[in-house]
Amino acid sequence: MKLTINTSFQAHASSPYLLILADSEQVQNAADLYQIKNLESIIEAAQFKAGLNEILALLDSAPACRSSALAGIGKAAELKPAQLAKIAQTIIKTSQKKFQQISIDISALPQELHYLFALSLTQAAYAFDEYKSKKNEFALEQVNLIASQTALTEQQLSLITAIQHGQNFARDLGNRPGNICFPEYLAEQALALAAEFPEQLQVTVLDEAQMAELGMGAFLAVSKGSERPGRIITLEYLACRHEAPVVLVGKGVTFDTGGISLKPGLGMDEMKFDMCGAASVLGTLRALCEAKLPIHVVGAIAAAENMPSGHATRPGDIVASMSGQTVEILNTDAEGRLVLCDALTYIKRFNPALVIDIATLTGACVVALGSVLTGLFTPDDELAAELSAAGQTAFDRVWRMPVIDDYQEQLDSPLADIANIGGPKAGAVTAACFLQRFTRDYRWAHLDIAGTAWNSGAQKGATGRPVPLLMQFLASRAQANG
Repeated sequence: MKLTINTSFQAHASSPYLLILADSEQVQNAADLYQIKNLESIIEAAQFKAGLNEILALLDSAPACRSSALAGIGKAAELKPAQLAKIAQTIIKTSQKKFQQISIDISALPQELHYLFALSLTQAAYAFDEYKSKKNEFALEQVNLIASQTALTEQQLSLITAIQHGQNFARDLGNRPGNICFPEYLAEQALALAAEFPEQLQVTVLDEAQMAELGMGAFLAVSKGSERPGRIITLEYLACRHEAPVVLVGKGVTFDTGGISLKPGLGMDEMKFDMCGAASVLGTLRALCEAKLPIHVVGAIAAAENMPSGHATRPGDIVASMSGQTVEILNTDAEGRLVLCDALTYIKRFNPALVIDIATLTGACVVALGSVLTGLFTPDDELAAELSAAGQTAFDRVWRMPVIDDYQEQLDSPLADIANIGGPKAGAVTAACFLQRFTRDYRWAHLDIAGTAWNSGAQKGATGRPVPLLMQFLASRAQANG
């Protein structure tokens, strides 16, 4: 979906549909600007209060286009970002099947919300019908934003478009089932992305034989239970290669049965989403290539399938990680940290400026934060502040959780250097503490997206988070580096 921004409707007078965002205290402004006939009597007859998400069709009252409507936003000064997203969803839902092009006057919004509203429109326009015989018949291709005054720039619109394409790519990958999207498939997607952007991306794929040579015993303990071999995939975004890179590491467990520590059957279908960390890395790399940000980034994906079989790891097995640390595997369903710890050791060869891992890691994080906030774990205050600020700007928010040595003793094992679980208390924290043991040599943050990577129920599907957060973080760093 294409976005444009203009200061008047005249530039888009051919739009068949005009939506005017209306502040409940300043509805008359719309009448004056667009010469809407008999607006007061129309409002009175419809008892229109311009409340949040309240729509009033104006039919032929506005002469500039065939169809127009007022879209209530309540009191603009009190508008919250979550409400903004709901307004965007309502607008897209009511127009995407009817019009190829619409115009939205956003003058009633505070200028600081223009960027976020534009981003929310692109997120609301997503639908996944790849495996449906009857496809969605969406006509909407272009949204023209109108604001008499705005700080929204063409450069920001380009960034939003790149985020849209990257986030949608991540959502598509997350929504594909495990019989389609398995480790080799993720590798194929990375190679296809590099073929699409050959001057910007370089991809390397490690197979299990190469991983065995490198000593990735923790990773292989997970992947060996499946007939689908695992892969370590790295994608290097080649801009500014003279700089130490930001490395993004994504958990890519393409289906997680729990292994021998088998999960309950109810809801297990959603374990296809256990690769959403990897999907977000691929989505971010796509967005980077489109936005052409001047920043050096490496994406790394630990792709495996966790299955029970005669070859699967047993609870109580002890394996050696690439770092040399040994791990007692007390629960095979705590597998994400096992594939990640070897990936986090492997990426040291890139001499990273900092590393962010993204993983649907723990149900405990869902219990703690629900589906609203992503868990952020890092001992680095400055990095935590940067990620939190990026999350606020992109409305892809995080909440900082503790990752301190006081919790490390829960991971002690009498038989190995570390156990892969820390007991029933503070499960999200001890999972982060496990990863921290493999990240002591560089700046590091962990994003637990178990609650935010997908929605359940009737609206089941991948969200593409945290692609907006990661892109905003990288765009801010690129701008700061000048």
